[in-house]
Amino acid sequence: MRIGVVAETADGETRVAATPSTVVQLLKLGYEVSVQAGAGEASAYPDVDYAAAGAVIVDRIDAWSAEVVLTVNAPSDAELALLAERATLVSWLSSGLNPGVVEKLVALPITALAVDAVPRISRAQSMDVLSSTANISGYRAVVEAANRFGRFFTGQVTAAGKVPPAKVLVAGAGVAGLAAIGAASSMGAIVRATDPRPEVAEQVKSIGGTYLAVEVAEQTQSSSDGYAKATSEAYNARAAEIYSEQAADVDIIITTANIPGRRAPVLITAADVAAMKSGSVIGYTDLARRLPAQASQLYGQNLVNLLKLLTPGKDGRLVLDHSDVVQRAITVAQNGEKLWPPPPVQVSAAPAAAAASPVLTAPAKKTGMSRTAKAVLTVVGIAVLFGVVAVAPEPLPQHITVLVLAVVIGFYVIGKVHHALHTPLMSVTNAISGIVVVGAMLQLTIDDPATRILASVAVLLASINIFGGFAVSRRMLRMFSKD
Repeated sequence: MRIGVVAETADGETRVAATPSTVVQLLKLGYEVSVQAGAGEASAYPDVDYAAAGAVIVDRIDAWSAEVVLTVNAPSDAELALLAERATLVSWLSSGLNPGVVEKLVALPITALAVDAVPRISRAQSMDVLSSTANISGYRAVVEAANRFGRFFTGQVTAAGKVPPAKVLVAGAGVAGLAAIGAASSMGAIVRATDPRPEVAEQVKSIGGTYLAVEVAEQTQSSSDGYAKATSEAYNARAAEIYSEQAADVDIIITTANIPGRRAPVLITAADVAAMKSGSVIGYTDLARRLPAQASQLYGQNLVNLLKLLTPGKDGRLVLDHSDVVQRAITVAQNGEKLWPPPPVQVSAAPAAAAASPVLTAPAKKTGMSRTAKAVLTVVGIAVLFGVVAVAPEPLPQHITVLVLAVVIGFYVIGKVHHALHTPLMSVTNAISGIVVVGAMLQLTIDDPATRILASVAVLLASINIFGGFAVSRRMLRMFSKD
């Protein structure tokens, strides 16, 4: 079968449904690939690169007459008329929002597959064009905002004065929202995020953002399709208050909230915009088109992964199996039969009620030694030290005094260091342990059994400390090194 990659005609569209690298993969599946002349020019993929990858450069009519046609946007009426009978159209159709397009597709003797209807299940992640596009949009939103914003994102202290960090509000913490949060926080901005799903709070925090909870009586959770469901009136009312408060305070607002199959909710009102500070930024909507080379590559790879599923024999023959939930979910029409909307796909379940936790008795708090006991032990220790020094032959009194002082000082130095610094501190003390080893080895030559035994023990213990410290330090350093 022949695959046709057509040039997009939608206003402002810069993407293309296949790139030279994805063409190579399509050829390996056994297909022939025809690319309309100039289809990849806006994405920086010239015809010569497609030809080098093995595609045939054809005109518009030949590309649309292929047995399988790949597009980014839903075809126009004129383009639908160019499709051959029994052809398979693979495109972003937005079927839930455009019922008129569905009816036009049903009226034709073709099969229409909506790539934006891929269910959010684990094995379909590689085909999820919504996530790929959202990731690009979230990242690009921050880049565009930084370009338009008149100040630094990160706070700075300069000789000319202090520069405060930018404040960014991200509405929605899905794929696009998390991409925007990560990009903005990495640039040093103060990032705040909202989302009706409270479980995303940890994800927001993990990439440097602050989650703004909309606290209402009922809990809003993910719907059965893996996306946030429509929110209640109480939630919307409280959220509107938060958005109004934040609009007057932040410098940049990025809205990513979306419910597939429905119009995006209106979160920021005209009054909120009017309350924003002068110089504030609200982003564009055609963000994926502003990163065409990357967007085309990811979209094209999603289509390759889908065609791998539809070409089980890798023989260049597309086989549609409606018993597979992924293939059934994306099939909008097939040879005059309307198959939209598809049966619901259960991809996430409501969390089970948590079992009653056993009542745990808190362990008794450890009480430290009283001041009186510490004073008594200190006096006894000093008395013992002076007693030993008084009767010990030279040069033991000096050595014992040095040993005791080293133990006391070491105890207080190590005890006052935060536990997070113990491993780096151990690396530093390797040098001290090295001195101990050298000194102990020198004592091994003394003709005294007790001295030799103590020196041997010192060599052993100091050596363990040295090698153990270096081993732990090496392991820590490897965690921060690139392969």
